[in-house]
Amino acid sequence: MYWNTLTKIKNALERKHDRIKVPSTKLDLAIVEALVKHGYLDAAVKKGKGVKKIIDIRLKYKEGVPAISGIKFFSRPSRRVYMGYDDMQKSRSGYGYFFFSTPNGLMTNIEARKNKVGGEMLFEIW
Repeated sequence: MYWNTLTKIKNALERKHDRIKVPSTKLDLAIVEALVKHGYLDAAVKKGKGVKKIIDIRLKYKEGVPAISGIKFFSRPSRRVYMGYDDMQKSRSGYGYFFFSTPNGLMTNIEARKNKVGGEMLFEIW
């Protein structure tokens, strides 16, 4: 699941790795592409066929410091956290993002408020 992928990314950044490979799922690919879009990762490429699909992720550093400072998970399989668009707030005074799984796909808190759609609160990244 996505929390395993994000934990692998965070650990690889702390160990100063250049790239990592993780198993590919639709949700993981959507999350990694969103992180590339928002500047937390350099690039992500889907590789392989069938059962052996992977995502090759190139990690990003700013002057030797990892681009991702922290990750906080909210929803778990045992406890789902849902939020309407009018209850969404800024993450870390605008320096981070909350990611939501919405009926319109994966969105950040800013995109979800703009589109007036709520959903499951997955994680916060800064």
